[in-house]
Amino acid sequence: MDWLNIIGRTFFDFEAMLEVLPQLLGVGLLNTLIISVAATILGVVLGMVVAVMGISRSRWLRIPARIYTDLFRGLPAILTILLIGQGFARFSQSVFGPSPYPLGIIALSLIASAYIGEIFRAGILSVDKGQGEACRALGMSYAKSMALVVVPQGVRRVLPALVNQFIAIVKDSSLVYFLGLLVSERELFRVGQDAAVLSGNLSPLVMAGIFYLVITVPLTHLVNYFDNRFRTGRRRPTPPTSGLKEVTELDAASPLTTGSNT
Repeated sequence: MDWLNIIGRTFFDFEAMLEVLPQLLGVGLLNTLIISVAATILGVVLGMVVAVMGISRSRWLRIPARIYTDLFRGLPAILTILLIGQGFARFSQSVFGPSPYPLGIIALSLIASAYIGEIFRAGILSVDKGQGEACRALGMSYAKSMALVVVPQGVRRVLPALVNQFIAIVKDSSLVYFLGLLVSERELFRVGQDAAVLSGNLSPLVMAGIFYLVITVPLTHLVNYFDNRFRTGRRRPTPPTSGLKEVTELDAASPLTTGSNT
């Protein structure tokens, strides 16, 4: 059928896919992972600070944390990237050079920290208050109990949400191309788009989408597996035991048995 041939030539031209494959592997995939991992690390650090401020008893810490979270969660990601990438371009040139690459990472980390901060805050608040009270009964300070007991439990509980946030950062990294990256700094989407424009075919973009799926789908299933292990623990089957030993012990302790022996 004609429409099947049109779909095949437009989206599944294997020759065009193979032609763009080296660039996707050598340039696009590498830059996508660098942007995503760097933005996630910065986002986790800033997000933990925002979470601690958000659960603080001082309003001077809670209110700024709330404003920060509402601001970067409420703005569209592309708007935040453009404001930071273009607004701080002159300052970035004096520090990082002409490349907008670092500003894209900073913008994504600010967006991620707002979401990660809420994830951490929810995880910390989900830990039973008795954990902190027990720590203080043992003589631990508030900061030490949070760092050693409460926060680790809260982080483990929100691990799937953190990985989902990383997946969102991987997909949002495609928006950095609006800042005008250099040829060697292009991520997956930009490499696929450039190849699609040159070839007049959308198959390179489909190939870029396959790369995104290869990154995100296994991560989702992997974190679900480890989350189930953390929640249920590793249960080892115990062999059945006989009750003869207990019966023997009861007979030995019985007064009637003792009297008959004497």
